[in-house]
Amino acid sequence: MAKTILIVDDDPAQRRLLQAAVERNGFHTRTADTGAQAVSAVETHADIDIVLLDLVMPGMSGQEALKEIRLRRADLPCIVLTASGGIDTVVQAMQAGASDFFVKPASPERIMVSIRNALEMSNLKTEVVRLKKRASGQLSFDDMVANAPVMAPVVRMGRRAAASNIPVLITGESGVGKEVLARAIQGASERAGRAFVTVNCGAIPENLVESILFGHVKGAFTGATDNHAGKFVEANGGTLFLDEVGELPLDAQVKLLRVLQEGEVDPVGAKRPVKVDVRIISATNKDLAKLVADGKFREDLYYRLNVFPIEAPPLRERRDDLTTLVQRFIARFNAEEGRNVRGAAPATMRMLLAYDWPGNVRQLENAVFRAVILCEGDLLQPEDFPQIAGVKPLFAANDAADADAPEAANDHHIEAAHASFTQAMQAAAEVATAPVKVFDEEGHLRQLEQVERDLIELAIDHYAGHMSEVARRLGIGRSTLYRKLREYGLEEKVAAEG
Repeated sequence: MAKTILIVDDDPAQRRLLQAAVERNGFHTRTADTGAQAVSAVETHADIDIVLLDLVMPGMSGQEALKEIRLRRADLPCIVLTASGGIDTVVQAMQAGASDFFVKPASPERIMVSIRNALEMSNLKTEVVRLKKRASGQLSFDDMVANAPVMAPVVRMGRRAAASNIPVLITGESGVGKEVLARAIQGASERAGRAFVTVNCGAIPENLVESILFGHVKGAFTGATDNHAGKFVEANGGTLFLDEVGELPLDAQVKLLRVLQEGEVDPVGAKRPVKVDVRIISATNKDLAKLVADGKFREDLYYRLNVFPIEAPPLRERRDDLTTLVQRFIARFNAEEGRNVRGAAPATMRMLLAYDWPGNVRQLENAVFRAVILCEGDLLQPEDFPQIAGVKPLFAANDAADADAPEAANDHHIEAAHASFTQAMQAAAEVATAPVKVFDEEGHLRQLEQVERDLIELAIDHYAGHMSEVARRLGIGRSTLYRKLREYGLEEKVAAEG
């Protein structure tokens, strides 16, 4: 999703120049010609990511507007513009919270460096805040990516569950984000800020399950050289998340049932039980009812855990969230790995939307991580996802054979995404098989300027108007590229592509 830049300047010519420079690099823009309009725009439009703010304007000055904007959105990066460059003015603006400044008129390269630096710093701050909230048990539903319609009932049920200490059972395929949902329930409850302890029940050796969950005392068995509190005692006062609870052996299920009934644990080898106050959220990707029927899961424990069931949908059913998830992961891995990836190219997003994602959000997260490391430009390209790009698209070309078949009852949005993906691949193939002409109709070499113009035009089409990528692939600087665009009359084409 492209970022939105608010451009504030009382000079129409300056506004147009800034707007052209920003939009040419793939950003959306809003404009204002007074400080008061800027403050109003920030209040009205939550999608504004950066403000370019002129300091000298009639009425409310840039300095005053900056203070008002910071009062309303302290996290919003503001880059100030000044025509004089006076050190006192700049110092005052930076003290008031400006993230950067530049002197007008500035080159497009200088403007974009400032914008990208501000975005990187903003993303880093956002990720740091999110990681702190996760570590402190205060992750909320507002921190989740849940804008798809299918997620609305999930969030609604989660908020209701958070209002009490009722046991919650989260079901869904592997990788759908059951732990994230559990953390959001904790963060929205009265236990926010307290311990959130995760136990993967399928990863514990069977002979250590009781010791790990309920603890043991020194000398209880060979190797027990110290007292061990156990996960229930660690989570006392907070939340215990039992992931893959269906993997628990039957012996441990009996003890777990006692904890739920009595609110106390029996450490291995202990003479007396230990009282605990723990909220239980469990999760599974299996059919617990079937396990009960097969005798592999206790029926009484099933009813104790399944008091408030919530089903987390797979990623293929919430494709409206995919673009936001990709941006979220890019921002996080940029911060963690010191990378500077701005987003994903349109062809890449079409490809990702058309893929089935059998591993759900976890698979997407790992794929984006690998792509960020592989990426050589500032946009993720299809070739940065070799495992995805090499897989057959979700639907075959003759998918519409039987409208009544179950396979044909796919979501219209997914079909549209696949159609866009197919068109994009066909367009890319056409571009790739349409080389620039070197000879004219009479068999003579064309002039170098003519060949160069066609090559630049081809590159603009192939890389969807992303000028950083065009310049990088052509092996020239962006200032040189823009100069050649003016010489060859290609500026309108760039605006159309943008």
